[in-house]
Amino acid sequence: MATQRTAPVVPGAAIGAAETVEGGAPAVVARGHWEQAWRRLRRDRLAIASGIFIILLTLFAFIGAPIAKAMLGHGPNDLIRGGVIDYVPAPPFTNAVTSTGSHTLLVLGGADLLGRDEFLRLLYGAQVSLEVAIFATTFGLFVGVTLGIAAGYYGGFTDTIVSRLTEIVMAFPLLLFAIAVAATVGERLNAYTFFGAFPPGIVTLTFVIGFFSWYYPARIVRAQVLSLREKEFVEAARMVGNSDFRIMRSHLLPHLVGTIIVYGTLTIAVNILFEAALSYLGVGLPLPNASWGNLLSEAVDFYTVQPWLILWPGLAILFTTLAFNLLGDGLRDALDPRGSI
Repeated sequence: MATQRTAPVVPGAAIGAAETVEGGAPAVVARGHWEQAWRRLRRDRLAIASGIFIILLTLFAFIGAPIAKAMLGHGPNDLIRGGVIDYVPAPPFTNAVTSTGSHTLLVLGGADLLGRDEFLRLLYGAQVSLEVAIFATTFGLFVGVTLGIAAGYYGGFTDTIVSRLTEIVMAFPLLLFAIAVAATVGERLNAYTFFGAFPPGIVTLTFVIGFFSWYYPARIVRAQVLSLREKEFVEAARMVGNSDFRIMRSHLLPHLVGTIIVYGTLTIAVNILFEAALSYLGVGLPLPNASWGNLLSEAVDFYTVQPWLILWPGLAILFTTLAFNLLGDGLRDALDPRGSI
């Protein structure tokens, strides 16, 4: 007679689909943490739709923009004859001629106040916003997580230094600092493009925004590590001779991945808004390079005559930040349904 056996169930794990073992008896399989999180995330339609929107936006910005540039026969900074009619930017779908003489069609966005293709500038502006937001968030998370783990794990003098530094940076006027940097050494810093890999100003914006984005993750990580360092698995790791660096890297950091992912997603949305604000004020990406912020700044004088000039970049910022926020909320609910993140 065949015996029945079941797979061991991991405490706290959900019961998975049954698997057949010898004799036809079902085996109970435990689902892992990430599988459970994915199942919960799939039920959040807003989060899934937001993730799809972000993927499509990234594809349009980094793949669609060069394709559109090649198909239209002009770049985002090229002046177009007929792009300005009676001192007013041409509306969408206006036939015009580029400065090289090739015929084109101003698709979707019409032209800006100088006669440049607004649609192309919107796509290339998406590249700038995503690059600055993602790189600045990555830089800020790296600094914040490193300092937060060190402060929470070691405590004492290290914790005091990191906490005081965090408070100083939080109280520092970031906007005034960005304006001061742009007015003094902005042109020199904008020259750093990593051998032409990025437009002028991207590297500067990334480090300025990232340098002031690390204190929130540092505080959050520190608070969680203060609790985790007293757990039994940390004591066991010390007893078997693991170094402090190995404990922080292999035992503490995996417990922080969910928090880092959620906070990183939400921070990207904040940094997109901040980059747009700096460019709108004229201290972000230098012209003629396109950014959603300077597109809004240039459209201020024409919002009653040609409203699409302010409509397209405004909607782009709105939907992109909303998508990242909704995705962050969905990830938070999926990774930690108890709400401790």
